[in-house]
Amino acid sequence: MLTLHEYTPSQNCWKIRVLLGLLGIPYRSQPVAIFSGESRTPDFLQLNPAGSTPALVLDDGRAIAESNAILCYLAEDTRYMPPATSPDGRFARAKVMQWLFFEQYYVEPVIGSLRFWTLTGRLEVNAALVPGKRDAAMRALGALERTLSRSQFLAGNDFTIADIANYAYGHLAADCGFPLAGFPSIARWVDRIGGILGSGYPVVPYGPEARAG
Repeated sequence: MLTLHEYTPSQNCWKIRVLLGLLGIPYRSQPVAIFSGESRTPDFLQLNPAGSTPALVLDDGRAIAESNAILCYLAEDTRYMPPATSPDGRFARAKVMQWLFFEQYYVEPVIGSLRFWTLTGRLEVNAALVPGKRDAAMRALGALERTLSRSQFLAGNDFTIADIANYAYGHLAADCGFPLAGFPSIARWVDRIGGILGSGYPVVPYGPEARAG
């Protein structure tokens, strides 16, 4: 059975739980207490040298780290990743990858960070970084809004792991001061993805161990 090493409040880990659920793949969740240093232990660093969650351990003991790499591995040969068996398929697959790279460069480090700081009382200690992060968040949301104003899903006509990845932190943008009422195309997309996923993938709140003190 697959083992998902995860800090459950992380939306990077949430993404993986979603895809495993959609694919009906059984797995074991192994919580990682990142604020107690568990992601920096020698054993965990064997799974992910960067010391971050998630890490997925396969049945044979091999491990994959980085959330979007894990999504790609799990989605191969499924409806959630286009096959590269034709020029059109190669293009569709490249579009999925485009939005996976976008999410890890423009969304997760910005909206993800601002949300974490906001919900755990860390905005003041990071005050010097906040204006730049907020400007970057507006640019990211603007790019999503422009794309979704002319397409139901990010990579084209089909729901893919590109949508799962960007929805993870994107649908929580209001938590750090970006209400989606200001981004009507994103709001419609969030409703669309929420309808596909249903209620089986709740967002886990940060616990007291994550709060600044």
